[in-house]
Amino acid sequence: MDPSLTLWGCIMRKATSKNRNIECAPSSSAAAGRLADYRGEAQSFGPLNQTSPESDINSGPPNLCEMPEVHPVEGGTAPCASGSSSASSSKDSKEKKLSSGSLGGCDGARPKVVTVKHPESNKPKPTVKKNKPIQADLDVAKEFIRCKEEGKQRLDLSKSSVTLLPSSVRELTHLVEFYLYGNKLSSLPSEIGCLVNLQTLALSENSLTALPDSLAHLRCLRVLDLRHNKLNEIPDVVYKLHSLTTLFLRFNRIRVVGEEIRQLTNLTMLSLRENKIRELPPGIGRLTNLITFDVSHNHLEHLPEEIGNCVQLSTLDLQHNELLDIPESIGQLRNLTRLGLRYNRLSGIPKSLSNCVHMDEFNVEGNAISHLPDGLLSSLSQLTSITFSRNAFTAYPSGGPSQFINVHSINLEHNQVDKIPYGIFSRAKHLAKLNMKENLLTSLPLDIGTWVNMVELNLGTNQLSKIPDDIALLQSLEVLILSNNNLKRVPSSLGNLRKLRVLDLEENKLEVLPNEIGFLRDLQKLIVQSNQLTSLPRAVGHLSNLTYLSVGENNLSYLPEEIGTLENLESLYLNDNLNLHNLPFELALCSSLQIMSIENCPLSQIPAEIVAGGPSLVIQFLKMQGPYRSM
Repeated sequence: MDPSLTLWGCIMRKATSKNRNIECAPSSSAAAGRLADYRGEAQSFGPLNQTSPESDINSGPPNLCEMPEVHPVEGGTAPCASGSSSASSSKDSKEKKLSSGSLGGCDGARPKVVTVKHPESNKPKPTVKKNKPIQADLDVAKEFIRCKEEGKQRLDLSKSSVTLLPSSVRELTHLVEFYLYGNKLSSLPSEIGCLVNLQTLALSENSLTALPDSLAHLRCLRVLDLRHNKLNEIPDVVYKLHSLTTLFLRFNRIRVVGEEIRQLTNLTMLSLRENKIRELPPGIGRLTNLITFDVSHNHLEHLPEEIGNCVQLSTLDLQHNELLDIPESIGQLRNLTRLGLRYNRLSGIPKSLSNCVHMDEFNVEGNAISHLPDGLLSSLSQLTSITFSRNAFTAYPSGGPSQFINVHSINLEHNQVDKIPYGIFSRAKHLAKLNMKENLLTSLPLDIGTWVNMVELNLGTNQLSKIPDDIALLQSLEVLILSNNNLKRVPSSLGNLRKLRVLDLEENKLEVLPNEIGFLRDLQKLIVQSNQLTSLPRAVGHLSNLTYLSVGENNLSYLPEEIGTLENLESLYLNDNLNLHNLPFELALCSSLQIMSIENCPLSQIPAEIVAGGPSLVIQFLKMQGPYRSM
């Protein structure tokens, strides 16, 4: 019998075996992603520090300007992520068609549900006990009675499907805190005005459209939470609650803030976030005790000059509005530490902002700013983070090296800056992150070697044709992104960056990689997609920590046998190498390999039926055909 037929039969039996460990994945990157989702594998796409629509000012701590909900946390289990770090693949690089195969049998096993039959029922029920919520208004009345009998000062009926409060609520005159988060209330009874000792009333996530006038009797009320309701306006009675220190009105349908807001002079925290407000009344300036004011995600075009009278303000969040300008009176807010101006329509910043010397973060991302007042950044000497991304800057702000003395991070992504001035970072001894992606840089400054504390350097999507040898002096560098430039070579001195974890060279004109790349023993992700490489250096086998290797869309004719030493490699992209006719048997030794792309590679020296079966079958073939069959 022909030995090749025996081998072929063995491979096919393995490939079709019910209990096989290797599965063919759909032949596209999108399909591979869906397969990973199906298996519950953790996927992380997109840039670092990406903020969600719910995130607060300047990508700071979540819900910085919101009081945390204090209703009991419901029980639950978090899904367990497994396996592929391929999911954290190059999302900075443009999407490409890839034929990816899942090469590991790491299906997330579903937890068993143990059931028992109860004597009074024929239906099996799960053994897991659930906390039974209060479901009926009758139960609410009983809770009120119990609360009164036990003299409780705190009552929490959150997420209990309450549709109305019975009039017996008037008996709870001793109550100090009343929590009704996440119910189905569309109105409140007038009797709630009898709770004269109430200090906290939490009504978030209901369907309230109005409040009873009797609420004005709650003269001790300090905290009123009306987030996520259906209010079209601020109810008049709210303006009469002069004792309020905290007022949450986030995520309603409010269009107008009345001049009566001036009466709430004890407010220290006011959140009007995510409404439909187009202007603020001058009366806002009477809130002289206000410390945190969040009016982000509205439709403001201007601020009243009187905002400058809120001299206690520490946090002012104005991001995601339509602001055309900021009043000069902003300079009176000398206690300001955080100012959210992201995603407005600003073309300039007032010079008076230089008085706000306690600010530690300056973020104007997503505006139309082309320059700053002279010396502004130098005056804000406590700044540690500066973000000018997505504006109209054509040059670095004037002010020299003194602008960046304490700065850790600078982001100028997506502007029109054509050079980094020589010596601009000569006093920036703490600068660790610089993002100059999507600008017009044609060269790098001669003193780049002095940026010795740099950890992340993003120079992607520029017009660079050369990287200076002195880049080797950036011994702290962990992430280096040079994608989408005009590089024909990278310096061999790159091998001295021993802490480098990510090297992205996608979309350049590279014909060769230096052998010294093998010294990057900590490298985890190497991206050289879309270049003109004809081979990879054998030294790539020394990259023992590599988990992700993208070499698609090149001119590779072979892979070095040393690739088999990459025991941590999880994702390998070989797609669109039109001269790649074979793969080394050693590839089968990459025991961690889970995703491999071979789309548009001829692989003519491997049987067509095997190639058609997908990456997993190719790996099986290499293992069975080669000398490593018994391993």
